[in-house]
Amino acid sequence: MLAVIATFEVQPGKEQEFEAEARALGEKVRANEPDVKLYQLTRAKRSPQTYRMLELYADKDAFKAHGATDYFPAAFERMKALLAGDPVIELLDGVD
Repeated sequence: MLAVIATFEVQPGKEQEFEAEARALGEKVRANEPDVKLYQLTRAKRSPQTYRMLELYADKDAFKAHGATDYFPAAFERMKALLAGDPVIELLDGVD
């Protein structure tokens, strides 16, 4: 297993637009990538502009395939345009 926690600080007033982009991406991931076990957008309770995408992949190949889809790069660029700064991406190895 490979996990990713992607943290996004969204510009004030852009939360709904960011959520819509993230939801649309999540729908495509769940419909087309069976080796993605979890792809869930979350929002911090203490900060309404802080979001985290929780991702769980069957293996490194599934993670690479996700990045190579035709829809991920375009969606990620649209999401980045709504951010107040660079996203923070943390990769984690699954421990069995």
